[in-house]
Order: sequence, then structure tokens, then C-alpha cells
Amino acid sequence: MSAAEPSPAKPDAEGHDVAGARRVTNRWPVIAASVAVGLVVALGIIIALRPKLPFGIDTEWMGEIVEHRSPLWLGPALFFNYAGGGIVGSFVVPLVIFLLLLAFRRPWGAAFFAIASIVSVVCVQILKHTVGRARPTEILVHADTGSFPSGHTANAATMVVVLGILFPRVWVWVLGVVWAVLMAISRTYLGAHWVSDTIGGLILGAGVAIIVWTPLAHRLALEATQPHPFFLSRTRQ
Repeated sequence: MSAAEPSPAKPDAEGHDVAGARRVTNRWPVIAASVAVGLVVALGIIIALRPKLPFGIDTEWMGEIVEHRSPLWLGPALFFNYAGGGIVGSFVVPLVIFLLLLAFRRPWGAAFFAIASIVSVVCVQILKHTVGRARPTEILVHADTGSFPSGHTANAATMVVVLGILFPRVWVWVLGVVWAVLMAISRTYLGAHWVSDTIGGLILGAGVAIIVWTPLAHRLALEATQPHPFFLSRTRQ
């Protein structure tokens, strides 16, 4: 192997495994993610075939939520509603992340994030309009039609998985999972979704991100080993 064409056999300091990414095929990642997305679709079919009544776990969870509502939790829930949807959550935040990835010289990473985000939104909207599930009557915020799956939660899950793949650090995953879980809880707290809507959103968003990642895995791993303008010294170590 020539010095001009290095091929790292082990993950770098940030956990990017170029050799491992080269071995990623359309097998286990796509199969696992496709099964997850398939489960979401199956759940949507079950909901559509029912008289659009919530599941038992949905009504029990919503009953607990309504019983324990208080001004203390309303503020944070409204923050997640604002940050995870509408103009801010659907356009401003994704655009900022996209531009930051470009600024860090991660064009493939930016493309990965953009494609996964768009596909996730499209899948959510298709399911919403196909299933046509009614939202809970205890809703505290204005929302569009269609309760299943939760778009806020799907967007959060997609973002978390994409950023976790691009920056494979424990703290990135921990913060991401906390963000996604809190987003899911906030949607049920506001009565915007049943708990099964948020579960479907989490699975769908994560599954879409993994499916989009698979054909880009090797390019993304190679790109991650290249210097970017803010930490050029890393390549000299």
C-alpha cells in the first residue's frame, strides 16, 4: 500500500471507521431499517382499518398526561413545539445544520442530512394523509390534520441519527436521544399526538436516516478523515 493512498484499518480518534464503512452493504443496515419502516407502515394500516379510535395505551397515557398538566411543564413543551416544527423546526434549524456542515467542509454530510430530512418529511406526510388519524381532543396547540405519525418526533429522530453517524461521539448520541425522547413526550403532553404516534415517528425517522446512510457510508467516512477549517491541527497529530 503506497503512502499516497492510506486506508485506515481502525477507527480514527473520532470513531470514523473507513475500512468498516467500505464493508457496509445493502444488507443489515437496509434490512433493519426497512423492517422498522415496514412496522410503522403496518401500524398505520392497523390504525386506518380501525374506526380511528386510539389504542388502550394511548388513552391511558393521555389520561396520565392530562391529570399531571401544570404551568411548570407547559413552557418547556411549547419550546419543543416551536423548535421541532413550523418555520423554525422545519426550515430554519435544518438550514443552519446544512450550512454548518458545508462550513466544516462536509458536503457529503450536508447532502446526507438534507436527503434524509426531506425523505423523512415526505414519508410522514404520505402516512398522515393516508391514515387520516384524528388527533386527541385534549390538544393545546394548533396543528394540521393527521395524527399518525408525529412529524416533530420523526424529524428529531432523523436529525439525531444523522448527526450521530457524522459525529460518532457518546455525548452526541446521549444528547440526541434525550432531545428525541423529550420531543416525543412534549407532543403527547400538548395533546398533539397519541403516544403510538410518537413511537411511530421515532422509528420512521431513525429508519429513514439509516436507509439513506447505507449507500453513502464509505464516502462519509472518508470525508470525515479530511481536515476542515476549524480543526486543521488534528491532521498534524
